[in-house]
Parts: sequence; C-alpha cells; structure tokens
Amino acid sequence: MEKKPPYKVIVSDRARQMLAGHVRFLAQKSPTAARKTKNDLMDTIRSLHQMPERFPFLEAEFIPPNKYHKMFIEKWYLIPYQIKDQTVHVDYIVDCRQDYGWLIR
Repeated sequence: MEKKPPYKVIVSDRARQMLAGHVRFLAQKSPTAARKTKNDLMDTIRSLHQMPERFPFLEAEFIPPNKYHKMFIEKWYLIPYQIKDQTVHVDYIVDCRQDYGWLIR
C-alpha cells in the first residue's frame, strides 16, 4: 500500500476565534481546564494531517452532501472540516452545548 504524504491542516480565523471564545468562557470557571481543553482540541485538530478521511461526512439538510467531515472531541465539540487536495480546512469549532441556529442561516 502506498503511503500518502501528510496533509496540511489550515485552521480558519473564524475557527480560531470560536476556539478563543470557548477557552475564555471555560477560563472563568477553571483556567486549568481551559488550558487542557485548548491543548486537547489543537492536538486533535493537528492529528488531521494523517488520514483525515477517517471521520464520517456531516449529513445535514443545509450542508451540501459529502462536503464536510465531522469530528467530535471531548463530548461537546464538533469540528466540521473539508478536504481539498492535500489540505484539510477547519472552518468551525462548535461547542454543541450552545445554540448554533446561525450556522444554518
């Protein structure tokens, strides 16, 4: 089996801002938990450089089929991302405990 070169992982500014918001919110309760969550999320996102196809497609009525893959992290976080050529694009980091109705508009 031919080994594919690693994928490049790009986290959008929007996703970075979303992550910062989640971490700020957590830090109000526990700076230690906030730091751990941020590190865990970033490590898991970076792991997409190998086999990003391992996660299933996100199936929802408002999203084109087979466009975004979905990765769940630590029960609460949904990371939708797309693969184009050898690049993984992380567009959002969603905390599923919050209301994301805006995402479907």
